[in-house]
Amino acid sequence: MFSLPSITELLLLLPAIIIRLTFHEFAHGWVANYLGAPTAKNEGRLTLNPLPHIDPVGFLMLLLFRFGWAKPVPVNPFYFRGDRARGMLLVALAGPAANLVVAFVTAMLLRLGVHNLIPFPYVEILLYLTIKINVVLAIFNLLPIPPLDGSKILAGLFPRQTGFIHGMETYGMVILLLLLFTGVLGKVLWPAVNSVSGIFYLMAGISS
Repeated sequence: MFSLPSITELLLLLPAIIIRLTFHEFAHGWVANYLGAPTAKNEGRLTLNPLPHIDPVGFLMLLLFRFGWAKPVPVNPFYFRGDRARGMLLVALAGPAANLVVAFVTAMLLRLGVHNLIPFPYVEILLYLTIKINVVLAIFNLLPIPPLDGSKILAGLFPRQTGFIHGMETYGMVILLLLLFTGVLGKVLWPAVNSVSGIFYLMAGISS
């Protein structure tokens, strides 16, 4: 039976989720801006301030049900210097890559014992959750289903199929919800998440 998280769980999840959303969306915007598209910068999204990136409903869903979303970063590929399909591929890759970088840095902080220097009993758990949540977001977003980053990566790898992939966007959320509630998503997602998380936990010197 589904149960809502406790107050303690919410307080620990809150910073971990904010970190993952902020770095993920910032990375999208930064790479797009680097490639010549100023849309994210013009709309105030090229920032590590989490507030511009948070969608209130999506954030609440993430806290309560572990399934939600942030405000998508606006990207106009017509500004890109060079190949637009390659540019969108790089922008799409940037979000999951940023989350894996955050997971790596967090693992190194645990390895160095930074949590032992902070007089707060839940710091180690918070760092542990930060690794797990960032890995979940990275792998989830690599699924080739619109509107996830994986679909844009797929379009960049196979530009001739872009029309078909974009056409799936109408049904993307329906497909994701069906996969979620039938349990198929978990069977695909969690083995990969546990494997990748396990690598970061080994780096951190802790057991999963």
